[in-house]
Amino acid sequence: MNILIAVILFSAIILFHELGHFLLAKANKVGVIEFSLGMGPRIISYVKTGSGSHVKFFGSNEYFEENAEFEGHTIYSWKILPFGGSCMMLEEMEEIEDDRAFGKKSVWARMAVIVAGPLFNFILAFVFALVLIGFAGYDEPMIRNVQADMPMAEQGFQDGDQIKEINGRKIVLSRELMYYIQFHPLSDQPIELTAERDGKEFTAVVTPKLVTDEEGNEAYRLGFTYNNARTKGNVWNTLKYSVYEVKFWICTTIESLAQMITGKVSPKEVSGPVGIVQVVGNVVDASKSEGVGIVILNILNMGILLTANLGVMNLLPIPALDGGRLVFLIIEAIRRKPLPEKFENAVNVGGFLVLMGLMVVILANDIIKLIPH
Repeated sequence: MNILIAVILFSAIILFHELGHFLLAKANKVGVIEFSLGMGPRIISYVKTGSGSHVKFFGSNEYFEENAEFEGHTIYSWKILPFGGSCMMLEEMEEIEDDRAFGKKSVWARMAVIVAGPLFNFILAFVFALVLIGFAGYDEPMIRNVQADMPMAEQGFQDGDQIKEINGRKIVLSRELMYYIQFHPLSDQPIELTAERDGKEFTAVVTPKLVTDEEGNEAYRLGFTYNNARTKGNVWNTLKYSVYEVKFWICTTIESLAQMITGKVSPKEVSGPVGIVQVVGNVVDASKSEGVGIVILNILNMGILLTANLGVMNLLPIPALDGGRLVFLIIEAIRRKPLPEKFENAVNVGGFLVLMGLMVVILANDIIKLIPH
């Protein structure tokens, strides 16, 4: 059941991403050969032509250019592997002399088609956030349980104070404060906190204190706990905090990538499809006792994370990803002519092979994590 829920969530996210490419392709009169969910052989395909609707089941791999009857029409397919999807357009695989070919459109039209996929991921994240925050509310950056004789108490902070900034970074959600400290571990270096109490803001410099826990482990602490409770607001606050929710996950994804590139986060901590299915399963199992409604809200929260993550990852300037294709189009716009086709194809093929190799490594890492040690 958990695997089915994860597959449905993945499929919805990928389908919406490809829908962005599809709608902008159609809007720019780009011929779409096939719009599909999944990878590998088709389970079922549908195409509507002048002679009516055609449905083909498993075993058919016929593209429209191989059958004159399908020419000019889009094949809609559901494929056997539940990960991935595609919006295959004219002239993506080979050069075709057709006004509907992707390469025949203006560079700006092609940019719009490419950017639409990641943009639709962010739109879907916003829709998920609207539902989540509309029902569950948002987590205000309110501090709780300020401990006596600890740095926060010594600097005058009290329970209920709203943190507004930490070291000059604006804080809107409680998780932003938590993740900031997670990405920038506390040390003996002072930090600057701006808070609000009774409508008035004040700023204090707090120096973390080295403490020893019951197990003898030493760590720097400020002496407070994060607010985990959610506050429901009016329609305006729901819209506003839905935007903040999407922004939070986009920024967290970017910062996580930066931490990995700089070696502060081990690549072993990165999860692929198998690892994410396991996480979704854990989220479902942990919230089952609280009712179906809570399970759905937790799945939506995971959906926001995943679709925002996919949007960011696809915009990375890596060949074979949307971001890599966008880089080539930007260069073309500056040069006012495309890069040599052989060069672009070679870079894309090389990027694709590297990407596939990385996916294999991540998948192997996921499987290793499942093996008991």
